[in-house]
Amino acid sequence: MTVHKTGHPQTLAGALAVLTQMEELQGRKVIELARRLKPGLTSDDIKNPHDFPELDDPDWHYADGLLTGIQSAIAALRALDRGES
Repeated sequence: MTVHKTGHPQTLAGALAVLTQMEELQGRKVIELARRLKPGLTSDDIKNPHDFPELDDPDWHYADGLLTGIQSAIAALRALDRGES
């Protein structure tokens, strides 16, 4: 399947801007929830959640999954903008 660049660069830029804001907000939520579960965790710590049994929490996994989805959407739009398929 061939992916074509959008004819509306402002639409793509707008979507990326909104997704970037969503990523920042969700990233803050993920770290705040992690710190409620285990105070003192850093953003580097949560990159390896299996090292912290406290993060084996369904609410934390849900929030982290949302963040991953947002980051995947950003990556896909950036690839589309570069003309990658």
